[in-house]
Amino acid sequence: VYVEDLKVSNMSASAGGTKESPGKNVRQKSGLNRSILDQGWYSFFQMLSYKLERGGGKLIKVNPKNTSRTCPRCGLVSAENRKSQATFACIGCGYRSNADEVGAINVLRAGRAQLACAMSGAVRPLSAGTRRDPLQH
Repeated sequence: VYVEDLKVSNMSASAGGTKESPGKNVRQKSGLNRSILDQGWYSFFQMLSYKLERGGGKLIKVNPKNTSRTCPRCGLVSAENRKSQATFACIGCGYRSNADEVGAINVLRAGRAQLACAMSGAVRPLSAGTRRDPLQH
């Protein structure tokens, strides 16, 4: 099973700011933080990993960087690909889909690449959806 290795502590950091530079939307952020922490993600992933290993499976955590900004068709990584929370539209090739579906495809690919590298003994896992500039070859 492939999942994003989300940093819950970073996601639930305070928005309070300082006296000199007060935070914005502190009350809303406080509610979001409470919801994030109430989910008990750490415990969930611990139990999921345990159950998978008991059944012969494995939990693989994938770096979440750009999983929702990478086009699964052409590999272009751009913040412009994700103009709304729900919609993905690649500015390179025109591919359109639900943003969660695109994220899931990219997590699956990155997880498979990570697993393949671990099994082959490769030093560094491949980045899913990475597209290099053709002029720099």
